[in-house]
Amino acid sequence: MSEPTRRRRWFTVCAITASAALVAIPSSSAAGRSASPFGARALDQLAKERTQSVGARTPNLAGEDDDGGNEADEIAEGADQYAEARTSPGIVAPGAYGAAWGDLGKLKSTGGSWHNITDLPYDSDDPRYRDYDSNSSGGSGNVTGRMAAVAADDDGYVYAGSAGGGVWRSATGGGKWQPISDKLPSQSTGSLAVDGAGRLWLGTGEATTNSDAYLGSGVYVLAHPHHGTFSQRTRVGGDELESTTIHELRFGGGKVWAATSEGVWSHSTKDLSAPWKLEFAPNPDYLPNGPKAHDADAAYKNIANDIAIDPEDPSKVVLAVGWRSGDDYNGFYTRTGGTWTRITSGLGDLPADPDNVGNVTFARSADGSRYYAIDQSPEQLNTNPDSGLEGIYVSKSGSPSGPWTKIADYQGLAADNSALDSDGYMPGVQAWYNQFLAVDPANPEHLYAGLEEVYETKDGGSTWSTVGPYWNFTFSCWNIDPAKQTGDCNPTTHSDQHGVAIGTYHGKPYVYVGNDGGVYKRPVNGSQDADGHATDWTSLNDGTIDTLEYYSVGIGKDLDNGGVSVTGGLQDNGQSILRSNDKVMGSNFGGDGGDTLTDPANGCNIAQEYVYLAIQVTQNCAVNDGGWVDDPSKITSYSVAPPDNATGEARFIAPLAADLKDSDTWVAGGRHVWVQHHGYAIRSGSEWTSAYDLGEGRTATAVAASGGKVYAAWCGPCNDQGFARGISVGNADGTGWHDINLPVDGTVPNRYLSGFAVDPADADHVYLTVNGFSRQWTEGPGAGIGHVFESTDGGTTWKDVSGNLPDVPTNAALVTANGGLAVGTDLGVVYRAPGGTTWKRVGDLPAVAVLQLKTSPDGGTLYAATHGRGIYTIQVGKLR
Repeated sequence: MSEPTRRRRWFTVCAITASAALVAIPSSSAAGRSASPFGARALDQLAKERTQSVGARTPNLAGEDDDGGNEADEIAEGADQYAEARTSPGIVAPGAYGAAWGDLGKLKSTGGSWHNITDLPYDSDDPRYRDYDSNSSGGSGNVTGRMAAVAADDDGYVYAGSAGGGVWRSATGGGKWQPISDKLPSQSTGSLAVDGAGRLWLGTGEATTNSDAYLGSGVYVLAHPHHGTFSQRTRVGGDELESTTIHELRFGGGKVWAATSEGVWSHSTKDLSAPWKLEFAPNPDYLPNGPKAHDADAAYKNIANDIAIDPEDPSKVVLAVGWRSGDDYNGFYTRTGGTWTRITSGLGDLPADPDNVGNVTFARSADGSRYYAIDQSPEQLNTNPDSGLEGIYVSKSGSPSGPWTKIADYQGLAADNSALDSDGYMPGVQAWYNQFLAVDPANPEHLYAGLEEVYETKDGGSTWSTVGPYWNFTFSCWNIDPAKQTGDCNPTTHSDQHGVAIGTYHGKPYVYVGNDGGVYKRPVNGSQDADGHATDWTSLNDGTIDTLEYYSVGIGKDLDNGGVSVTGGLQDNGQSILRSNDKVMGSNFGGDGGDTLTDPANGCNIAQEYVYLAIQVTQNCAVNDGGWVDDPSKITSYSVAPPDNATGEARFIAPLAADLKDSDTWVAGGRHVWVQHHGYAIRSGSEWTSAYDLGEGRTATAVAASGGKVYAAWCGPCNDQGFARGISVGNADGTGWHDINLPVDGTVPNRYLSGFAVDPADADHVYLTVNGFSRQWTEGPGAGIGHVFESTDGGTTWKDVSGNLPDVPTNAALVTANGGLAVGTDLGVVYRAPGGTTWKRVGDLPAVAVLQLKTSPDGGTLYAATHGRGIYTIQVGKLR
């Protein structure tokens, strides 16, 4: 097993004694398990997959795989594939999502209203679920979805900006949250900032992944953020920043500066109606309407990461510009004689060469005496398997022009009682994705830095403490005892840090951090144990804030308590399980949670995908007291991955489905269409058989089955470099397979095929959903028009039934028990009544992606898995 493997899995090291001896699970202890203590989701498996993956990535990412694969690769690949589904076969023009949101608002609405069922605490350390593949006891406690930015003031108000679920406000120093941006056409946050007048500024479009799925709609300002909410009327300027991501907002000289995916822009902080001014774009030909705007690399040619403004002279500004994987334009720029020029010398230890300037974050002390910076190196990213961090730096002159002195590197941080202290996965390995800096307003030498973990220095960088370790599994204080949250360790934060703020509540200063698990706080001058780990982190994810990013949902009868049990796979938060009498959701599988199957007749029969078809199955909800650490026979979850998992020939989130007529027959899609007939009693990946080989270079994007008839959609290549798609149809027994003729310029667009919905009454009657945007917005061969298509002859011919459906990416469809058709889109759910031809909007969800739809065992309740606002339900009978 590779060392990177041991850093990625929450349940990486399983100590069974005070001396932290490792358990070795005999290969014969249980069918379907590997001879290791680390669980089936370990990174060594992913490393093998990633080196052979088929699905295209942007050319800029190709070099990121050279280290053999780790979580940083997974994040990049996941974001890239999410974007491919929405952009292929070409480039999407700015304004597409905004136009779709406007058109969606014009639709008539169905009856009924949505009910959020995941608005309660989600305990990642739930003591009920300490099985082999669980994260429970890692120390993160209550979690929610990824937070990209945080802001706070001195009146006890805290603002949390999520990746896909909007902005939330707390008036109590964290907790008791309320959403305040639901009326906006983008729920993706890039930056939050409180200015000197107390106004709250929001830059939309998350910049951590540079995925088209997270593009924003501009910058908004809330004049009185203690009350009120953002609206489209509060947008600053015009549409200049439409369809960009915003990494940072900075203030100085009466201006607000925005570091965006299309260069650096500025705007007056007084006259908010005037247009934004483009200050600098290193490659303007690649901007929208430029001669190279449709180039495959256009999205990566004008990345701006941060702006540093001289506190003594606001006219002196340093721009940090560059793509994380490296480009000739990467570097620091300043204005001389009215022209922006690259700084080539005089920065001291801070690099000036393009190879070592990537993602950069600045922070300034309140008294103006210090500037700090984190720098991620493209060269390190592409050549160093341990870390992409070039270093953390200080300018003791207080000027962003330096000179700068290095005060931390990844080896030093690893030695400061980090959980990431071994080869292959060390501090800064995801520095392109994880960064924050904040200076204590009362002490210019007191600094918080965020990478995968949270670090603190009180002496300007001479010494550091890992106050928020990645997890507690590797420490001697940890044990699996279900009577304790995380053994004898103190709770920590979730991993992967993105946002930070310092504010005051009841006269006491706190630091607030946002990461892949939500928002946490501790006193600015908090306490540490003997190892430098904080003793006083508090999770602020109290259930009133629900930004959980679901890929899937499953529903089955709760035989123990009555009602139903609801499961779902999540981005970096495992799988949640909500049983009918729960007041707190638990997590029974860890890591990323992809697709999921839940037995309608028994909600404790569950199959849960990690990534790349790494599937685990349990028949007891994965309830476990951790006794397996001493006795491996007590493991109650089993690795049952189809062979395409080992070869890497599957999508990051690969399709998995049960036959509508036979819940013991499952279909999984990679390069092959895999079938198994043992249902939840499966115990080994060898029980899958290949029903059909889609072909080299092709991977399944959707599968469905009914009565033994199987549909499989595929792509390959899957990006805009020769994008191709198709549909194959056959039988679960391997007979009758054939490829459907889908011409590039035919009825079905040459775009990503995202889902099937088979009519339960007729297996030849099937609906197809198509992602991306129509040719009005997409530049690419055969982009076509339409998003929902119908076949009544088993997929041989198709008819466009999109009708009045807005031009918005569609992700999933479901035929309801009454014969209606529900469709999940990137902006909510639409519905077509039985026998009808027009679409209506279902309820009033904010602009959030709905990636999967399922119904309750009795068919009466529709469940929507949103990628940013949890799971919602609505009564099917009210959809009229």
